[in-house]
Amino acid sequence: MGKRLLILTAGMGAGHDEVAAELARRLAPDGFDAAVVDVLDLLPLRLGRGLRRFYHGMILRTPWLYGALYRRFFVPSGPPRVSPLVVWMAARLDRALRGRPPDAVVSTFHLAAQVAGRLRESGRLPAASIVLVTDFAVHRLWLHRGNDRYLCPDEAAARTVTAATGRPATGCAPLVRPQFRRDARPVAEFRSADRPVLVSAGSWGVGEVAETMRVLARSGRYLPVVLCGRNERLIRRLRGAGAGLVLGWRDDIADLMAGAYAFVDNAAGLSCREAFARGLPVVSYRPIPGHGRDGARAMADSGVSVYARTPAELLDALDGLADPSTRDRQVARAYALFDAPAAEQVVTASA
Repeated sequence: MGKRLLILTAGMGAGHDEVAAELARRLAPDGFDAAVVDVLDLLPLRLGRGLRRFYHGMILRTPWLYGALYRRFFVPSGPPRVSPLVVWMAARLDRALRGRPPDAVVSTFHLAAQVAGRLRESGRLPAASIVLVTDFAVHRLWLHRGNDRYLCPDEAAARTVTAATGRPATGCAPLVRPQFRRDARPVAEFRSADRPVLVSAGSWGVGEVAETMRVLARSGRYLPVVLCGRNERLIRRLRGAGAGLVLGWRDDIADLMAGAYAFVDNAAGLSCREAFARGLPVVSYRPIPGHGRDGARAMADSGVSVYARTPAELLDALDGLADPSTRDRQVARAYALFDAPAAEQVVTASA
């Protein structure tokens, strides 16, 4: 009988779920029976759905409010106060695991890390608890001393985690799907002379991508290709502007990246790691407040991307990528992240 792995995630956008699914896929050949649980589903009275809708609406319509909440609750130093949400989640998860505990637990969302850490610290979770941090900028809600080990986007983030928790932390190769490889075929809908720049709004279609689209189109040097996710209203609005190519949810992003000149991002999430794997340079512009803005700074500080703060800086960053040495240097720094230990190897050794 294979080992049982519990992966705790949360459907706050697509990134956390996709990382969880990819980890489960990679561990299946080693005989792991992986169960993926959304911690928001552990809340009673459909509170998890309400929390997801609230966050979605806030990011979409009042991002300044999320930025204020992030500064108030996510950024301050020291361990966070125990949230009633975490207490409820931990109690329900504890009951669900009685009688058949997993051999290892991996958390890919910050509230999940709080839940697993609470159970582990109290002795109610006998299995090793590993936190797979998906944010380049590690805020304090990721941190709980009860967890056994942290896997981080890079060594700078790992040092931050160890200093705050005293727990072992190391860099970890990004978990991206196998189709994001450097030999992916270019997509036919781009002409070689177009210089297409992918502009990501995430699965929810958030951020100031309309402004980004205007800057690129007005320059006359780039074709903006805006990835609007599942935001149908944004798709209609941008298509009405007629300033570039506007796309909804796509399953062939790897192929689109193969034919693109650069990737402009606003959330510092999984899509950036996919671009890194594909060898596509990343420029952050107008990131969403909170973890998006802090993540953009952290990625730029590590040299794997460029953070453009003005329209002129955005165009300068893109123009600079026409120089092969500049382009190759940025791509090489980003691709070096994949030299770190693979998450599945760490989980296998811990289970």
